[in-house]
Amino acid sequence: MVEFGKKLKGKQIQEWQGYYINYKLMKKKVKQYANEIEAGALDSQHVLKDFSRMLDNQVLLKKIVLFLLEQQGMLASRIAQLNEQPEYLQEQPDISKISELRESYREVGRELLKLLFFVEINAIGLRKILKKFDKRFGYRFTDYYVKTRANHPYSQLQQVFKHVGLGAVVGAISRNLAVLQDRQGSYLSIYDQPALPLQDPVVDSIRSAVDKLTHSTNFLNFLGQHALIMQEELPTSSEEHVDDEKYHFMSLLLNLANTFLYMVNTYIVVPTADDYSMSLGAAATVCGIVIGAMAVAQIFSSVYFSAWSNKSYFKPLIFSSIILFVGNVMYALAYDLNSISILLIGRLCCGFGSARAINRRYISDCVPLKIRMQASAGFVSASALGMACGPAFAGLLQTNFKLYKITFNQVTLPGWVMALAWLVYLMWLWISFREPARESEVNHVQQESTGVENDKLENGLAQPLILTSNENEQDDEGDQEFDGSEEAPEESHLPANSLGSAYRLLTPSVKVQLLIYFMLKYAMEILLSESSVITTYYFGWTTSTVSIFLACLWLTVLPVNIVVGSYISNMFEDRKILLASEIAVLLGILFSFHIIIPYSVPQYVVSGLVMFVSAEVLEGVNLSLLSRVMSSRLSRGTYNGGLLSTEAGTLARVIADGTITLAGYLGQEKLLNTTLLPSLVICIGSIVATCCTFNDLY
Repeated sequence: MVEFGKKLKGKQIQEWQGYYINYKLMKKKVKQYANEIEAGALDSQHVLKDFSRMLDNQVLLKKIVLFLLEQQGMLASRIAQLNEQPEYLQEQPDISKISELRESYREVGRELLKLLFFVEINAIGLRKILKKFDKRFGYRFTDYYVKTRANHPYSQLQQVFKHVGLGAVVGAISRNLAVLQDRQGSYLSIYDQPALPLQDPVVDSIRSAVDKLTHSTNFLNFLGQHALIMQEELPTSSEEHVDDEKYHFMSLLLNLANTFLYMVNTYIVVPTADDYSMSLGAAATVCGIVIGAMAVAQIFSSVYFSAWSNKSYFKPLIFSSIILFVGNVMYALAYDLNSISILLIGRLCCGFGSARAINRRYISDCVPLKIRMQASAGFVSASALGMACGPAFAGLLQTNFKLYKITFNQVTLPGWVMALAWLVYLMWLWISFREPARESEVNHVQQESTGVENDKLENGLAQPLILTSNENEQDDEGDQEFDGSEEAPEESHLPANSLGSAYRLLTPSVKVQLLIYFMLKYAMEILLSESSVITTYYFGWTTSTVSIFLACLWLTVLPVNIVVGSYISNMFEDRKILLASEIAVLLGILFSFHIIIPYSVPQYVVSGLVMFVSAEVLEGVNLSLLSRVMSSRLSRGTYNGGLLSTEAGTLARVIADGTITLAGYLGQEKLLNTTLLPSLVICIGSIVATCCTFNDLY
């Protein structure tokens, strides 16, 4: 794998070499500041002013921005000259001259791509020096500098971050190429047919580049980061081509269907697990073990499925479908066999069939960068939809009959329905899934790459403007990478090869965020898993009523993420939303306790809704932060960041379900407060930890 710095240096446009940000000079300046402060020659205020002035004047104004404006003007002049020719061609159409003119516009488009890539390279360098300054001096200078410069009307930074003026050039090229398309004798303007698709590949490339440069916090990005599918910085053109070779839409759809079905399978038993336990002679609170058995097995299945995905995707998905089919059949037959052991073994089998590690890994490895965020958002949406549909389906399966001595009722039908669903899925998988080519099979693609400049530019722009998956690498390593120093960094760039080595890569702030993830999953599992027992004991709710309540909770997931991703995250810093969400979860837990007054439906529903919605907001913001600060070494390999977050969340669910069963020995009247108490303690602990590391969260 080529190091980030070498990729970056190799992608710089040689004839513009003198106009790039001088990262090495600014790095020396930062070291000089540190030495002078240590010697007492400078104070911090002088350093902040001097560093800001250097960025504003010497780097941004004199080098990058003026050169950018000059190049924009040259492109605009070329477009103006080309615009004079269409009038002549309208009167005397000439196919050869029209083709020549279109090629001239395409050439301008390719020059525009070079300019867009120039902006991206300098934005990366600016980001890295700002981060280095913050880490060296402990300031929050990055937030201050970007916020004050990016939105100020007189700031040159708008040219870098918001590429002001380039939009007009993009529009002119797109419009003129559209005008020159063959319109079959039509005299309509393109403005009369705004929906007409533009087929020219140069226009598509420019639009893709602009989309990446305008990458900011929005709903799709926010939702996609729930999946914690990490991406590496600046892929080479050959790597992007390999992504295209691997991509198969139907295979992606099958992965998303697997995600949906597994989440349905997990939560379809929640409304009836207590009734099933009692019908087999166990206590109602044994539902905690019944529900949690899947999570116990998933702790182990996540590891071996993640390792298996290094060799194949098709075979583990086949295995997953078969074992889920068997597990659900065992779950359904346990009623007629009158065996709680068969019931638990069936749920364990379902957990061993959890292929969520495969689903995440497939999106990370086999989906092109240009649609990876959409695929990640699809993964999260499929999960949320499955969580909502599971309890809803359980509420619909209210029947009771026998067929060949096999009972079909509200407690066994979830097993039979899911067994049938997995059988259908298995046949669909066998027919439609296409195993992506492994690295050894596609190396020839890399060797045959000609390195055409236009391809490099188009593919180099396939990443966001401000790249963030490398945030917590060592400063010196990042310096060597960017300035192309020959001295090799001490830290290996290989992926972690064990859970222990992956854990050692975690910084204190990342550990705090994993603790937050553990806390919110624990609180949510307590609320969901004991809902049937609690509502039956206090309110006498039926299975259908519990199902509606749970389905309504899960249906809030996407609307809440739309509001947070599109609005709230644009108004407040992520770390502030994180802390506010933790406090809201704490309030929901506190309001859920049954202390003196009679426990009422409004108290339970409102407190549950506050806790659940706050936990959903917290999950999105937490994983968004986590994806930005986790080491890039955890973006690939078996023991990746997605696996760590999955293990943390699964462990929380296991402990929560175990807590419900153990608390059941104290009696149902004490179940609610006993299970809420650990949630309260963990939540307070996570808030304290967040406050202690608040300044380290970006």
